[in-house]
Amino acid sequence: MRQIIFDTETTGFSPQDGDRLIEIGAVEMIDGNVTGETFHTYVNPDREVPIEAYRVHQISTEFLRDKPRFHEDSVGPAFLRFIGDAELVAHNAPFDMGFINAELALAGMPELTNSVRDTVPLARRKFPGAPASLDALCQRFGISKAEREEKGHGALLDSELLAKVFIELTGGRQTALFGADGRGGSQGAARSGAPTRQRGKELPPRLTDAEKEAHAAFIGELKTPIWAKVAG
Repeated sequence: MRQIIFDTETTGFSPQDGDRLIEIGAVEMIDGNVTGETFHTYVNPDREVPIEAYRVHQISTEFLRDKPRFHEDSVGPAFLRFIGDAELVAHNAPFDMGFINAELALAGMPELTNSVRDTVPLARRKFPGAPASLDALCQRFGISKAEREEKGHGALLDSELLAKVFIELTGGRQTALFGADGRGGSQGAARSGAPTRQRGKELPPRLTDAEKEAHAAFIGELKTPIWAKVAG
């Protein structure tokens, strides 16, 4: 299964109030494993970045002046090509999806139809009553926030952190190891495309003759073994 974990940075809280997208970051995950494929771009919002927003993500109006606009091929269309039909995963997904779809509308492109998973309600179901912010979840799972604390919010960095959180929330490592149906062995290997490994030769028996004789004597003392009842 292909999933895209993504995050955005913006000039404010509401595209309906004229706020715009200024950064997109995304990380590819396949069968619960981060592949190393990423997408990242800054976006010229054609408006000033309020000081309140700058304090959060440290992306200034001046920095964005020479960046491409959303409708240009390296931004909106490139993001659409990257995500394809993958399931999208975001923290507080309505916020990020709202801005992406607002920018698509302004660019004359259709809204996204991908399935979407929101990690906020996922975390709240798993840990009722506990804080569900990305910072809190990183702390819960022992995921380092050193770079985020040093550099502030960033769409690609937050996507990478969220991918680690998402793996912990969903048991992604186990899914990748055992396959989506929870089985191991050849089914998991077949699903990942890896060949099934066969043992070169049989292992030598580990039971000694004395242990075999002791076991046989013990069985002989049983009047009605449980498997005899089942077989009968």
